[in-house]
Amino acid sequence: MSAQGSAAPITGRCFCGAVTFACAEPPVITRACWCRDCQYLGAGNATVNAIFRRDAMTVRGALAAYASRADSGTEMRRSFCPRCGTQLFSESASRPQLIVVRVGALDDPNAAPPSATIWTRSAPRWACIDPALPRTDGQPPPLTSP
Repeated sequence: MSAQGSAAPITGRCFCGAVTFACAEPPVITRACWCRDCQYLGAGNATVNAIFRRDAMTVRGALAAYASRADSGTEMRRSFCPRCGTQLFSESASRPQLIVVRVGALDDPNAAPPSATIWTRSAPRWACIDPALPRTDGQPPPLTSP
């Protein structure tokens, strides 16, 4: 904790270091996601995603983006480093106040352990799903505004 009582920022970067980011607040929630989109992004595995308030996030460096419609039907913008290709962020058109950060891009991935697993119905039979975490077969209800 700092002298003002707030925790140190959570920081991260892409693989090559051209894009860096910091969030002044802890994540609203972190979840492992087994939707098919995340399996493509995660090389066949689930992605682990920390959701932060967008206005608490600072990003430095150029990003490239890809827009698509998620399995949930939501319009998504997925951002990545154009130099090394590291997947970094997702943003939903329906929740512009939030930004999803790939936990693998955090400098300390232990700073945001998952508290739930979502889209388990899309997981392959061989998937390793933590039995201690709550599960949702598909898209969970929207997060309330933090």
